[in-house]
Amino acid sequence: MDWKEDYVLGHGPMDETHRDFADAVTDLGEAEGVESVLSSLDALIEHTDEHFAQEQRWMEECGFPPIHCHEGEHVRVLQSLKDMRPNIQADPGIARILARELEVWFAQHAATMDDALAFYMRQVDYVPTAGSAKP
Repeated sequence: MDWKEDYVLGHGPMDETHRDFADAVTDLGEAEGVESVLSSLDALIEHTDEHFAQEQRWMEECGFPPIHCHEGEHVRVLQSLKDMRPNIQADPGIARILARELEVWFAQHAATMDDALAFYMRQVDYVPTAGSAKP
């Protein structure tokens, strides 16, 4: 998953976390062999869980109005990643397909839901607390 400047939303901690997500998706898509693929998938799941928890804290702390829509998508995506593990273990080639689909999903999610969150945080002058700035 190539990083694109279109993904930059103007919220430093969010942009940094999104770069890390892109790197984790790239690692999954480039992994070879079942153990490497599963290790990359597990790392992606761990990052995604922390990433989404970070955004959840931000949404709660700043009073983001459409929090339920945003968090619902996070829950579905994270569960899908976890549900894919047995399929990828049986056929590691599925990981490449998953990585491609995650890139498509992320581009849309970042341009809509995350962009709205970044905009809202700027509008209300929200500054993440020390504990919520990093996943």
